[in-house]
Formats: sequence, C-alpha cells, structure tokens
Amino acid sequence: MTRQHSYTHEELVACGNSELYGPDFPSLPSDNMLMIDRIVNITDKDGEHGKGFIVAELDINPDLWFFNCHFKGDPVMPGCLGLDAMWQLVGFFLGWSGGEGKGRALGVGEVKFTGQILPTAKKVTYEIQLKRVINRKLIMGVADGRVLVDGKEIYVAKNLKVGLFKDTDNF
Repeated sequence: MTRQHSYTHEELVACGNSELYGPDFPSLPSDNMLMIDRIVNITDKDGEHGKGFIVAELDINPDLWFFNCHFKGDPVMPGCLGLDAMWQLVGFFLGWSGGEGKGRALGVGEVKFTGQILPTAKKVTYEIQLKRVINRKLIMGVADGRVLVDGKEIYVAKNLKVGLFKDTDNF
C-alpha cells in the first residue's frame, strides 16, 4: 500500500468499493452515506497530540439528498451525518496506518452543536486530531474532531472512538 497524504472523491469511492487498497482495508460507506468529498491532508505525525491529523471536505449544494427530507420547508444537514463523517475519517486513518478489518464506531465522549449546515453553505471542513492509536490485537483510534461550515466551527466532538474488527458477526 502506498500511503498518500491526500485523496480525491474518486479514490474515496473506490475505498467504499474495496478497490482502493483491497478487501482488508476498512472500507468507507458508499453512495449517499459517504460524507466526504476529499481528504485534503492526512498525516500520522502532526496534530495537537502528535498522533495524526486529518483535514477533509464536503461540498454542499441544495440538491444533496438530506435537504429534501430533513426537514420539509426547513432544510438542514442532520448533525448525525457530520458526526458519522468524523467516525468515517478515524476509521480511514486506522486503515491508512496499517490496520485491517471492518470499521465500527464505538462511541463518542461529548458532542456540542453550535451551528447548522444549510443548503446555502458552500463547504464543510472536518478536522480530526488523533489522540491515541492502538494497533495490536485490538485496533482502535481515539480522536477529537470539529466540523466547520464555510470556515465557522459548528460542531465539536471529543473522544471519537472507532475500532477495526476482523469478525463483526458477534459485534
């Protein structure tokens, strides 16, 4: 596997189809559940804790599927989708760091919402600060994240937890 430090939308879609790095690499969601258009920067050395840092983006337009149903006459991106995007990025980081298996969100310590993503927005930016990366029998990442819309911070999540599992039958 050749680790890149940025990824295009096409490469992220290929990850969702197990075509980017193969079937053992944790796949991203596909189609409408992929909440990331590109990874602008991913590194395992930088960040507030020196364990890794990710910056990713999602382009917003009024035609995105969730604006039509959340809510009628009052369209807003569901906050849970922004939270899921942060979990997606932690799982991708674990695979990028050499972990194998199926990614599963394991929890989050605290989430604060102080804004919203409307159809008039242009771009969502996700910033993930890895705090702890375990890559032994247990593969798990713990990170803090934040979501910005057009440069303004609107969500903060502390202690996002994602694990990689070879077998999820008894999860």
